[in-house]
Amino acid sequence: MRVVFPFSVIFVSILTLFLLVRSEPSYQAVNLPPVASSTQPSATPVPSPIVASSTSTTTLVASTTPKNSVSKPKIKPALSSPSATSTPAQIERVEPPYLTSPTSLESIDATARAALVNILCMPKGGSLRPISGSGVIIDSRGVILTNAHVAQYVLLSESPQINLSCLIKSGSPATYRWQANVLYIPSIWINDHYSEINADHVVGTGEHDYALLLITGDSQGNPVNAPLPYVPIDTRANAAFQNDGVLGAGYPAELVGGIATQQGLYAVTSVSAIKQLLTFNTSTVDVYSIGGVIEAQGGSSGGPVINAWNYVVGIITTTSEGATTADRDLHALSANYMDRDIFTQSGHTFSDILKGNLKQMAEDFSRETAPNLIQKYIDYLSH
Repeated sequence: MRVVFPFSVIFVSILTLFLLVRSEPSYQAVNLPPVASSTQPSATPVPSPIVASSTSTTTLVASTTPKNSVSKPKIKPALSSPSATSTPAQIERVEPPYLTSPTSLESIDATARAALVNILCMPKGGSLRPISGSGVIIDSRGVILTNAHVAQYVLLSESPQINLSCLIKSGSPATYRWQANVLYIPSIWINDHYSEINADHVVGTGEHDYALLLITGDSQGNPVNAPLPYVPIDTRANAAFQNDGVLGAGYPAELVGGIATQQGLYAVTSVSAIKQLLTFNTSTVDVYSIGGVIEAQGGSSGGPVINAWNYVVGIITTTSEGATTADRDLHALSANYMDRDIFTQSGHTFSDILKGNLKQMAEDFSRETAPNLIQKYIDYLSH
């Protein structure tokens, strides 16, 4: 039995303190039959980038009802995975999963690095500490997919009551490029975790731990000229399977120290394979295990896991404990899980959101949902 922790968030003070979020020993080995496979050719068209629609008025208002149970879900090997609107069914391995041929993972390295971002949040006094995490642009208009435990700081930076500044950086070394606001963060995650904002060791499995940011301007606040570099997301249940090769990317900072995190942080990518399919106490594929790669360290949370067809199929979320990255087991939330969960929480899928009026959705979230979420932190921090 191995414990895990969401690990993005590393503190970057002069004496660097790392926030390594650990779970209670809740990972459970379950012997299930292997996922069924099929040699039938795919009838599913290749997913294409979603085009903006100026007429959509999708509103993202997340549920504010906390979970009734305080126990953390166990993660075990998965057997099947429904889409956000389908009934549960056995996943079948479709060969090939796309109508185009795969490319070498090394060949998509440059694309992944161009879409990768570093999220650095720096307080100006107060009780909060600096943090660094990762994310990936999944839409040319500047939609960033990351973890909720990273995006919560961007959420707090939007409040005039909290003296916190968040920078969206890119490149190697990472340099300040953009400003961003929260487009969506699950209220259920905030309700469960707001009291851990300053904890050194946090318990969690990664459930509901995703968020969307929207780039709102360059480093000076000027409008950003689209299109921005991005990697599209594939939320289908059969987009990734055990033994599939994947490319992981992030801005790991645990081993470089606080000064380098602020001034000279470099992007890292690695090629590995999905070792195991994991689930949150259901038969759905919610988490991928991708082993002891270099991104298995603080600062990588929110970084993408990309398949050989250059689609984001997951984001880095948790890792098991270990003295070195090779000793750890890196875990990523599947894009299909996030799509199903965001539909449960908001009534909209990723496709709905990316087809919509992003600026209006971000403004609606800021006006209708964010104030109550931010107030939970303010109330907690004031005691």
